[in-house]
Amino acid sequence: MNQTSITIVLLMSLSDNQETIYFLFIFFLLIYLMTVFSNFLIILLVVTCAHLHTPMYFFLGNLAFLDMSYSSVTAPRLLFHLITQHWSMSLSECIAQMFFVTYFVPSESFLLASMSCDRYVAICLPLHYSQIMSRRKFTQCVSFVWTSGLFPCIIFNLCLKRLTFCGSNLIQSFFCDLPHLLQISCTDTTINVLVLMGVGGILSSVAFVATFYPYVMIFRAVLRIRTSDGKSKAFSTCTSHLTVVTIFYASATFIYLVPDTSNLLTLNRVVTVIYTLITPLLNPLIYSLRSKDLKAALQRALHIHRLHPDTATR
Repeated sequence: MNQTSITIVLLMSLSDNQETIYFLFIFFLLIYLMTVFSNFLIILLVVTCAHLHTPMYFFLGNLAFLDMSYSSVTAPRLLFHLITQHWSMSLSECIAQMFFVTYFVPSESFLLASMSCDRYVAICLPLHYSQIMSRRKFTQCVSFVWTSGLFPCIIFNLCLKRLTFCGSNLIQSFFCDLPHLLQISCTDTTINVLVLMGVGGILSSVAFVATFYPYVMIFRAVLRIRTSDGKSKAFSTCTSHLTVVTIFYASATFIYLVPDTSNLLTLNRVVTVIYTLITPLLNPLIYSLRSKDLKAALQRALHIHRLHPDTATR
């Protein structure tokens, strides 16, 4: 039987109500603009403020760039679909979007793991921090983060070349990801699924352990601190990162591990929106609200000095 290869894929519309569509467009546009602005502001502060030239803020600047990039892969296309009401894209565009998604997600997971290790050294080995987290070491660490996403990305895309796409071209999401493309393939995807589970499972497990094991050691170290002020100070240095990590892994676990059934389709869409659009905005806000150094750097950049209020009027 002849099968015609598809060249266009149809994405799942977020709503059929016109008023809801307009509201979602404005809402997501504001979120995207705030995401770009807040993450770019963190990058600018980290680059220009000398007292932020530390491993922790170096990692934070890279996280901001990752979040801004990841959001730019999905948000502009979603805004285009919302305003035009054309929920379709070429298969090549879909694969290109999937390529960047499969690159940024593992890169961010390993960056979060690196930040966990940095917090562990800062809290558990403070006297050796400058030696362990030297400029060379954390530069090598970030270099590994940016290259770690290339391996699964290239492997998945090479395996994707063996597939043909025909029949149904409907994707049950508002953006293209590897599982969605496998669902519309008319070729046997057993090899692709095995590669996805093998490579993805190994990398995600390594990143997960490398992210949360340092916190086990941190909590053990903090519990040995006798004073409540000391415990509070130690916990405050890692609260922001732990919050970001929890949101990232909770939403990712639901999207990739919970079966995509009709009963959970609406909930899956909500979590996907949080994962792809809301989280990149929450990360800089969480760090900004918790970091006194970032607040102080922003105040200095705006010439607002609490100790010298007269400088704001000069």
